[in-house]
Amino acid sequence: MGCISSKNAVSVPQASDPSGIVRDLRERSDPISASWRGHRGHLSAKQTEKVQPEREEGDGNRLESRENGKVSTDDTGLQNLRLRNLHRYIEGEQVAAGWPSWLSAVAGEAIQGWVPLKADSFEKLEKIGQGTYSSVFKARDLDTGKMVALKKVRFDNFKPESVRFMAREIKILRMLDHPNIMKLEGLIASRLSQVLYLVFEYMEHDLAGLSTSPDIVLSESQVKCYMKQLLSGLEYCHSRNVIHRDIKGANLLINNDGILKVADFGLANLCRPGHKQPLTSRVVTLWYRAPELLLGSTDYEATVDLWSVGCVFAEMFVKRPILRGRTEVEQLHKIFRLCGSPPEEFWQKLKLPHATIFKPHHPYKSTLHQTLNHLPRTVVCLLENFLSVEPYKRGSASAALESEVNMVPVAFYNTHPHIISL
Repeated sequence: MGCISSKNAVSVPQASDPSGIVRDLRERSDPISASWRGHRGHLSAKQTEKVQPEREEGDGNRLESRENGKVSTDDTGLQNLRLRNLHRYIEGEQVAAGWPSWLSAVAGEAIQGWVPLKADSFEKLEKIGQGTYSSVFKARDLDTGKMVALKKVRFDNFKPESVRFMAREIKILRMLDHPNIMKLEGLIASRLSQVLYLVFEYMEHDLAGLSTSPDIVLSESQVKCYMKQLLSGLEYCHSRNVIHRDIKGANLLINNDGILKVADFGLANLCRPGHKQPLTSRVVTLWYRAPELLLGSTDYEATVDLWSVGCVFAEMFVKRPILRGRTEVEQLHKIFRLCGSPPEEFWQKLKLPHATIFKPHHPYKSTLHQTLNHLPRTVVCLLENFLSVEPYKRGSASAALESEVNMVPVAFYNTHPHIISL
């Protein structure tokens, strides 16, 4: 139950390359190469090596300063010219394969190795979701009869930066291949308008709808099952340096077989160890946002996802979001009243931008155990870890799955998906 069926892989034919430019790209760039599965469309991703400008020993055009050994501007210009020509060649190949030039010019790396799906291969049935920048439709694959979800993204008043933002999501989705993560099955792009469709497997439910419905009561075994799947998906993401940054019930999709998959990687980012760069704190829906983000941190880690997991976990039991602030100030105040305020060392160590504004005049003690005393003790213990105001105390998805680290019996997660019948 819940296994994802796969098709036999068929490689995409490569264009002839008498000049050797494509071969040079594969040796020096970092596109995500892929092959189609089946007769028309699933793709598996793998990475090649990152662009490294080639040092050409003995090149007569290479001029070096004998005094300091630095490469001259002539050499740098030659390398830049070669890279520009290389990118133009690849862009031309992508346009010939069916991609619109507006997409390949800005997001060529994200679509490298893929061929676009045809819009007339799908029949739209109904709109099932609406976001700020996108709409989601239920559709039928006319070749296979399979139901799919089409996420339509329109780039009005074409801005390259908005396309690059979407390209990051596509690139991350192509990296990830796990039974508890939504798999990007293909793309449909319009040559005439700036519209892009992302094709996903169709899922009948989302966790927000199930956990807050007055007609549905999730059993403890169902909650355990969903938690195991959620943590398994996040463990996989975090092991690949991907932070989701928008975990909430609406982004956790569930099919009728009870399989949960993490969806919507629009705010996700890659955070590689040793390559620290400031991150925006304006991520995660307010009710699921970790306190360090509310305090303006730009140097956070995957533990922000675990805070959101704790909020979702509690929500499944109490059937409503447990921290419902109307503003960031009110949200942080609600967090401190439930989970306690951080110790003095926390404020001194992190030096967060908004610390002086939000730091309470009097410390708060945690009321989590008293507030949720109707829940099983093992549940409250696990929540206490996830909802720690100090990020390092939240542990990791792996530690939560191991359970013993969090004083939660391993049996807490030992349950199988439940078939959903509404």
